[in-house]
Amino acid sequence: MSKAPHLLYLVTEDWYFCSHRLQLATAACKAGYEVTVATRVQEHAAQIQDAGINLVPLRLSRRSQNPVRESRSLAQIAALYRRLRPDIVHHVATKPVIYGSLAAWATGTPAVVNALGGLGYVFSSEDTKARLLRPAILSCYRHLLDRAGSRVIVQNPDDLATLTRHHLVDRDHAVLIAGSGVNVSLFSNMPERAGEPLVVLPARMLRDKGVAEFVAAARQLKQQGVAARFALVGKPDPENPATIPEGTLRGWEEEGVIEYWGWREDMADVFQRCHIVCLPSYREGLPKALIEAAACGRAIVTTDVPGCRDVVSDGENGFLVPARDTASLALALLRLIDHPDLRARMGQRGRQRAVSEFAIDRVIAATLDVYRQSLHE
Repeated sequence: MSKAPHLLYLVTEDWYFCSHRLQLATAACKAGYEVTVATRVQEHAAQIQDAGINLVPLRLSRRSQNPVRESRSLAQIAALYRRLRPDIVHHVATKPVIYGSLAAWATGTPAVVNALGGLGYVFSSEDTKARLLRPAILSCYRHLLDRAGSRVIVQNPDDLATLTRHHLVDRDHAVLIAGSGVNVSLFSNMPERAGEPLVVLPARMLRDKGVAEFVAAARQLKQQGVAARFALVGKPDPENPATIPEGTLRGWEEEGVIEYWGWREDMADVFQRCHIVCLPSYREGLPKALIEAAACGRAIVTTDVPGCRDVVSDGENGFLVPARDTASLALALLRLIDHPDLRARMGQRGRQRAVSEFAIDRVIAATLDVYRQSLHE
């Protein structure tokens, strides 16, 4: 009997693996792979191991730029690859893609899948730190993404165009898979509940998610006497340079502008309780929160940027507004707040799109196909 191929995931955070890749990894186990995940372990070890997945704790910080610490992290990953000898590795997000690809090259790992869930802070932000990092990240991608035996998964056409335009990856080595998928049975279409309209922003509390613009739009609408509630659902991410401190979030809540709900595990219930979902992000891969909201039949207001506009068609299942434009955001929200019939029509169309385009089974099948092609190249 031939040995089961060993698939290793390299991901920075255990919570992210569980929210975005656990169903894929479980499907890979059922498809005959031995599956291991290497990640920083915080609170989700039992959930991963109960799914039949091997777990290797890593000390990998997304934010650190300390050369000594980063050299140790790279050496730890290379030692892991040398010890486990995986047949295929799946790297998720910028630092795992760079460090994992270097480790795979150094250890002769035969098949590499690099998944870029959006081009991230370095590409979406215009602050000094992001501009300084951008050339270095581009250089790393240019030398690492297009190696023999490597595939790159991107989540939207804009990111694919960026990678090919900058000659970071050959088109034949790039695969477009629309996000990490949604369980359309769990995130089911429920009628709106009665009561004052509730608008939620579901995301990590980062500046580049448009949190400040959302709060400003909520403040403007409340000052106009609009009867609606506005809630931030998520928590700060200290590992991300764009994080918003919890004290700032609590201050907005004390001002009476928004409700701060923090981290929620029961996102299906959150979407089914709300009336409108809003994500004024500056750039995304393909936002999982929006496809979950669409699956629950909720109208969406988001920005006309990569990733977001791949979930929402303006005027069809929601509205697209320019990024960083508080006035346009407030107007779009007001239109949905005032017109429940429009919300219902848009929500129904969003549900149809979620089922036909973003269902988790489609994403899993496409990704497993990438694994098979990589192993047999």
